[in-house]
This record gives sequence, C-alpha cells and structure tokens, in this order.
Amino acid sequence: MGETRDNDAYEEELLDYEEEEEKVPDSVAKVNGESAKKGYVGIHSSGFRDFLLKPELLRAIVDSGFEHPSEVQHECIPQAILGMDVICQAKSGMGKTAVFVLSTLQQIEPTSGQVIALVLCHTRELAYQICHEFERFSTYLPDIKVAVFYGGVHIKTHKDLLKNECPHIVVGTPGRILALARDKELSLKNVRHFILDECDKMLESLDMRRDVQEIFKMTPHDKQVMMFSATLSKEIRPVCKKFMQDPMEIYVDDEAKLTLHGLVQHYIKLTELEKNRKLNDLLDALDFNQVVIFVKSVNRAAELNKLLVECNFPSICIHSGMSQEERLTRYKGFKEGHKRILVATDLVGRGIDIERVNIVINYDMPDSADTYLHRVGRAGRFGTKGLAITFVSSASDSDVLNQVQERFEVDIKELPEQIDTSTYMPS
Repeated sequence: MGETRDNDAYEEELLDYEEEEEKVPDSVAKVNGESAKKGYVGIHSSGFRDFLLKPELLRAIVDSGFEHPSEVQHECIPQAILGMDVICQAKSGMGKTAVFVLSTLQQIEPTSGQVIALVLCHTRELAYQICHEFERFSTYLPDIKVAVFYGGVHIKTHKDLLKNECPHIVVGTPGRILALARDKELSLKNVRHFILDECDKMLESLDMRRDVQEIFKMTPHDKQVMMFSATLSKEIRPVCKKFMQDPMEIYVDDEAKLTLHGLVQHYIKLTELEKNRKLNDLLDALDFNQVVIFVKSVNRAAELNKLLVECNFPSICIHSGMSQEERLTRYKGFKEGHKRILVATDLVGRGIDIERVNIVINYDMPDSADTYLHRVGRAGRFGTKGLAITFVSSASDSDVLNQVQERFEVDIKELPEQIDTSTYMPS
C-alpha cells in the first residue's frame, strides 16, 4: 500500500509556500487556442468507448445520456485511469466531476472494510452532489459502496455507518472527515485516490488548508492525487503541486475562454428601489425552464423569495441560515423541477449542477469577476444555451462589471427592450 511517510518530511514539503511562481512546463496541456479547435471534431467523433472503460461504466454513461466526452474529459480521463496525478482547471459545465468519478470507479477494486478513495470539497451541497454522481455511475457496480460525510449531521450516525457498512468511496467536507479520522473511526491507511474538488477554495483558506494537509498526511504516500477547479490562480498552482508527484496539468490559460459558449450576457442599470418591479417584469416576459436569482445576503434571499411567492411565482430559496437537512431537501426539490425559481446566496454559486437552469439573474452584483463566472456558469451548462442578466445599481457594481468585461474579454451590453428567445432557449 506504500508507506505513510515521516510527518516531518511532509511538513517541509507542504508548508513552504513562499517559493517563486514556477514556470508552467512544456508538458502542460493547453485546452484552448488553435490546436484544441482543430482537434475538436476528432474528439467528438470518438466516444467514451475509446477510454476502454469497464462495460458496467459504459452502461451507466449511456443511461445518463452522455453521448461524447467533453474536451476536458478527453484530455484527462485517459491519464487519470492510469493512476496519474492530475491538476485540472476548466470552466463550469465541462464535466470535470465525471473525470474523477469515472476514473476512480474504473480503477477501484473494492475490499471489504477499506476506504479506497477520498473526495474532499468545501461545501455540503457539493459533497452531496458528488456522492450522487458516484452512485449514478456505479449503478451496475453493486459491490461499490459510497458515503457522504459533512457537519450538521450527528457524528454518531457517521461513526455507526463506518463501523457497520464501511464505504469504499468517501466524499466529505474537511472538518468532518478530519474529526472522524482523528477519532480513529475513519481509517485512511488504504486510500489509493485522493481528490480535491474546487481545490482553490480549500487551499486558499488557511484553516481549511491545514485540515486538508492533516488528512493528507494520514493517507499513504503512494496514491493518486487529483485536483479540479473552474478558477485556479497562478499563486495557488504551486501549492496544489506540493501534494503531487509530477502531475499532468490541464489549464484553460486564456481567461477569455472561460466565459461560457452559448451564454447571452446583459446588464440593466437601475436603482435599488427599482429592482423588485424589474425582476417581476423579467420573470413575466422571459421564457425559462428554471432560473436562479443570486442575492448578497441571507436576509435578502429570504425577503425576495417571500415577495415572489406572494406574487404567485413558483419560487424557493436556499441560504446558509437554514439547517443542512432543509437546504438539501430544497436543493433536491429544485433539481427535480418541483419549483422553477431558486433565490440563493453564493452558497449555490459553485459546483452546483442543475441541467434545466437556462437563466441566471444577478439581483445583487457579485463581489468579484470570479464569483460572476461561477454564478453565470449555472446557466448554459453542458453546451446548452443560457442567459445571464445582471442588475447594476451603484458605482461599485459598475466596477465589478468592468472587471468582468476586461478579464474575460467579453462585451456585456445593456438588456434590449425585446430579447430573441431563440438566443437563450434550446431549439
């Protein structure tokens, strides 16, 4: 299983973050620019069969409606199933989750009572969703058990589950995973695959980074490490590499490429007091499958949702002021289409996958260009069309809008009186 290395040696490797930025090696795959475009037709004419996946996985892929691998999947999966370390940064909606889910399920040989794969992510919703993806793709691999662990659930429930029905794949948030591992309830000595999703969120926060490092040190040195994110700053890349051995790196280097294809983006200038009326008008006028409306605080989410419900809109809200159980119930209800409008704080801005969402409205301007990208990434996923509308009501709102346009080289125009439905609704 490979020996767990001396802790001091780990500390030295992981904690020296002050090195100069490393140059991206020539071996880095650039999934953009001309070379990628030329190969695009070729990529899509070859399917998941070319990866020589287990027949049980191919059946589950067909059931899921996936026809062709995305560019990211095409670049990553062949290397990942060979056990290579991988760092992957690519825009939302490119199927990064499927990369680590499929490559882990392909490699895993379940042994009773052993945790073989560990996936860490920064929010409970994302952990829940990743667990669901593992379950979806392991439908025809009934021997593989998956479990999700996060705070907000009584720890005894998790301890009992580990004792009586130890999963082979564990998905969870760093705090709860560390608590279970410290209590010797969760043994990490057989972990062969260590995965961080939205890794920048965990490694940029010092507290969370410390937890991740401590968990990492409890796993064998000889394992596969994979990290994924939609945004990976040049500063955080060397930190990621400290956890890895000669990783394959896939970066969408040109940030202009990070804006989503097929996404129509507009802004509306208005005062704070005009927002509610404008939102009502938009929801009446627009054609939508499902819409997510982002606000900046818990109170605003609750108030706006109440207002929409009073106006007979099929609205629901999710924010961090709710119990975990309530959030997941609502998230599931929205994902299954029981409600068509979701009012949310940035809790839902990252990594949440709802395929029917084709409109995102920034009722409140996000705090940064990065947050904007993650929010609008909820619409137009998996290459479908989508529409993003942003309310601009102050000078600081205008500043963020300008940052978005400069950074992603996109020209966001004012919302016209009439908007052609065909530009944002799938035909």
